[in-house]
Amino acid sequence: MAGRVREELSALAAIFCGPDECEVLSRSETDGTVFRILMKAEGLMDADIPLELVFHLPVNYPSCLPGISVNSEHLTRAQCVAVKEKLLQQAENLLSEPMVHELVLWVQQNLKHILNQPETGSGGGKCPSAASTTVDDGLWITLLHLDHMRSKTKYVKTVEKWASDLRLMGKLMFMGVLDSSENLQSRCGLKWKEMQRENDECTV
Repeated sequence: MAGRVREELSALAAIFCGPDECEVLSRSETDGTVFRILMKAEGLMDADIPLELVFHLPVNYPSCLPGISVNSEHLTRAQCVAVKEKLLQQAENLLSEPMVHELVLWVQQNLKHILNQPETGSGGGKCPSAASTTVDDGLWITLLHLDHMRSKTKYVKTVEKWASDLRLMGKLMFMGVLDSSENLQSRCGLKWKEMQRENDECTV
């Protein structure tokens, strides 16, 4: 299967040959290949909408479905999720054959129709760009280490906002002994435990 994936990636790189249009994000013999395609598709107002599609090809691809993430600053979260679900439905019809190019062509031709469906209206927050996202929806453990923390309250609010924007769940812990001086500067760690992306996140 690895040979077929290499051939497919080579073909995709030749098709999407513009700056940063096709980029391999990771490659592993056990976890498969993750890569990103930047493209545009016609939206509701006949204007081109930039899309970021991240594909995770497992080691047994194309015998199984790829993981797909859909992101765009011009779409809501609900719209990103709807596009992802439609792509996965389409992928089920293409099993056993390289399918990424077919899926990209399909979304280019059908994005307008997907967005026109009532359940994918324009309500809700914007779907954030996901340059650092992954398509794996499993368990995550992330450590965030902050130096020279002057205002504990301010940093807690900032991290809470990040978690809300990224739709993360977890616990916040402080480690180390804090200095009691007026100008508080200390080496503190903020540890998020058992972080898990919600299924309706557009990181799809």
